[in-house]
Amino acid sequence: MFSRRTGKIQHVRVQSSSCEILQVVCEGQMAQAINYIPLTGAAAIGDLVVLNTMAVELRLGSGGYHFVILNLNSVEKHSEYAGHIMKLRYTPLQVRVLAVEEEASCHHLQMKKAVSLLGMPVIVAELHSMLAPFVLTVKQKKPALRIAYLMTDGGALPAFFSHTVQVLKERQLICGIVTAGHAFGGDLEAVNVYSGLLAACHVLEADVTIVCMGPGVAGTATPYGFSGMEVADNLNRVHSLQGRAVALPRLSFADERARHQGLSHHTMTALSQATFLPVDLPLPVLCDEQNVKLEQQIGTHGLAEKHHLHRYNGLSLAHLEEERSLCRTMGRSLDEDPAFFLAAVATAQHITHFCTDSVSESVEQ
Repeated sequence: MFSRRTGKIQHVRVQSSSCEILQVVCEGQMAQAINYIPLTGAAAIGDLVVLNTMAVELRLGSGGYHFVILNLNSVEKHSEYAGHIMKLRYTPLQVRVLAVEEEASCHHLQMKKAVSLLGMPVIVAELHSMLAPFVLTVKQKKPALRIAYLMTDGGALPAFFSHTVQVLKERQLICGIVTAGHAFGGDLEAVNVYSGLLAACHVLEADVTIVCMGPGVAGTATPYGFSGMEVADNLNRVHSLQGRAVALPRLSFADERARHQGLSHHTMTALSQATFLPVDLPLPVLCDEQNVKLEQQIGTHGLAEKHHLHRYNGLSLAHLEEERSLCRTMGRSLDEDPAFFLAAVATAQHITHFCTDSVSESVEQ
């Protein structure tokens, strides 16, 4: 199932209080490894570690990192955490968390009463790279809005793997992180997306919540075999909890794969086949040729009949220029894939209009 190798630590770079980037010698070669301090303890130069090397062997999108399974210089470690909910259940690395819902939580009584999102707007996105441009745009337009991030378990499971989350939290651009399902490491832990949404609304007191997986996405070039199908489930969940569901579309004219040109088939499949109730779908107005393609896709998949389309004109990426380190997707920058980022800006524009009861600049279909 996975490959294991031993490595010796040559250098330790602290990424955060929960994550270290290591330089290790593994099989005679220098390599990078990620060490999660809450799982395996802090590392030191000279330590011998057991590594999961599978991602590097398969050349996956983990950035060329091995992952530390065990530090052989500090094998024994006792959990200092409270709670009795287990994540990564029935695996050798199952972790103990204090879930926001459980009886020992100081929020338990509050969560017992929480059954509705009370109309809170919830943006449902597929890719983790949508998080920063959306949040940055909203905060530029409406600095006082409280934005919560709910991280699902569709991608990376530890929240502290994400540099984006760390930066947004340190700069107080998000009011808190909820990790749901088997994702862990947030400010609040939730058993599932439903209670995670309710915790964002009632415990974090968010005005807006954005839901998407952590870094990483899985696809198979089949109609339904991709991790982004969770978008449909999450939109349906928002409806069931009386929230306002808003889909952030995956949009690109730079992706070389035909199935991701214009509106990605991931977005079209989720919205046309598995989302059961109408949702808001903001779209940027692009150049004529690109608009024609989008209209063809919308018509073919019946999105205008099924959902509430809103088009936003005159959008700019200028405010993201100084945030280029946070604004990349699939290795592409603002300049290389502007449509992708304009979709996030359009969604942010839609939310700020909704929060001020003004949609004068949108054209609803």
